[in-house]
Order: sequence, then C-alpha cells, then structure tokens
Amino acid sequence: MLLTLGAAIVALACVLASGLRLAWAVAPIGLEPRMVLEALEGERAEATLRSLSTALASDPRLAWEQELFAAFEESDERVRAARVNEQLFELEGRLTRAARVPRVCASIATSAGLLFGSLALLRGLAVPEGEDSVAANHAALSSALGAVALGIAATAFCVAVHVRAGRVSAQRRAAIDELITRLERLRCGGSGGWSEG
Repeated sequence: MLLTLGAAIVALACVLASGLRLAWAVAPIGLEPRMVLEALEGERAEATLRSLSTALASDPRLAWEQELFAAFEESDERVRAARVNEQLFELEGRLTRAARVPRVCASIATSAGLLFGSLALLRGLAVPEGEDSVAANHAALSSALGAVALGIAATAFCVAVHVRAGRVSAQRRAAIDELITRLERLRCGGSGGWSEG
C-alpha cells in the first residue's frame, strides 16, 4: 500500500508541475492579445489605444504590456525597434519557460510507476511459502498494478500538456506578432505617437 502511495505522490507532483507549465503557456502576459487586437479595430482604434495605454500604467501586473506600449512611443526608429525586440525576446522566454518540464515529468512518472510496481512485486515474492503467501502475492500484484497505472496516467497527462502547451505557445506568438503589426500601423498612421501630451 505504501508503494502505491509513493507512486501516487510522484504522479501528483508530475501532474502539478506539468499543469504549471500549461498555465505559463496559456497566459505568458497579463492581457489576451486577441482581445487587444479586437479592441484596436475600427475608426476609434487610436482613442482606444490611448485609453488602454493609460489604464496599463496603473497596473503593475501588466509590466510587459507597459514596456511594449512605451517602446512604440519612442520617436527614434532604431531605439523603438530595439525596445520592441527586447520585449519580444522577453516574451519568448516566458513562452518557453519550463517547456521541457512535461517531457521530463512524463519520464519520471513512468519510471516511478515501474519502480514502485517492481518493488511491490519483489515484496510479495519475499513472503515464504504458506497460507499467507497467496494473500501476500495478491496484495503485491494489486499494489504493483496500482503503482504502474498511476505512473501511466500521469505520463499520459504530461504528454497531453506538452502537446497542448506547444500549440498554445504558437498561437500566442502569432497573436503577439499581429498585435505588434497593428501597433506599428497605428503609430505610423498617426502623428508619430498616440499618447496625449
């Protein structure tokens, strides 16, 4: 029973670590870029952008967005490009944060399940022949199967998270690229900037 519990603890730790990776992939920044893109459509895009830029300044959780919008306020084109690229580099770091964790956790969960399962079987085989040996072998087999099943279940979850996180990260990159293009167009289409005063 303790060996199955050990497999369950390892499986749970792997699932939680992989889930954290998925959370970081889903929300690498505070704002959803597609929603910002939708808000910046139409004739009132520049007014919306000014309002959004002002609102961002008051929320410390949106530091990345503040820096991106501030980069587009630069009048020098080379400085602006450098600051935007700096934000894109930081975003890439956020998108790839713990990217290998689900794969590693899948390997750990499988190995731990097999290890605890093997230990349970060895424990059952160590019981000497007699009336208790049949019950011990059944208990050992049950414990071994439980440990292996937990390891396989955690592995399946971790693999699914790895695949999903990769897709979500690619979607976030595409959305941010569109947002950068939209901000550049608004800046160039306007009077050289969107801030008031």
